[in-house]
Amino acid sequence: MVTVVPITIEGHTVIGVEVLLPKTTLLAITTDRGYIMCGALDVGLLNAKLHDRGIIAGRAVGVRTLDQLLEAPLESVTIEAERLGIEAGTTGREALLKML
Repeated sequence: MVTVVPITIEGHTVIGVEVLLPKTTLLAITTDRGYIMCGALDVGLLNAKLHDRGIIAGRAVGVRTLDQLLEAPLESVTIEAERLGIEAGTTGREALLKML
């Protein structure tokens, strides 16, 4: 099952996506510029193999809900996210605000 929900952060609407898979759930929250995602996101791959795309993204581990993804500190971020001032340790909410 796939669930897509609008999430309001400081008056801005972002989109939350939850994909229920056998034995795991994929979570992502996106803006028009970038996104944050659960531990399934491979930041190393984005930085190394897809660098030319300039993807703005961050990864949080150990999250099980979209609310947790918003509040969790990001474990890793892409090079392009770092250029926006998003660093490991930035909360998902703070990162999304910088991606608006």
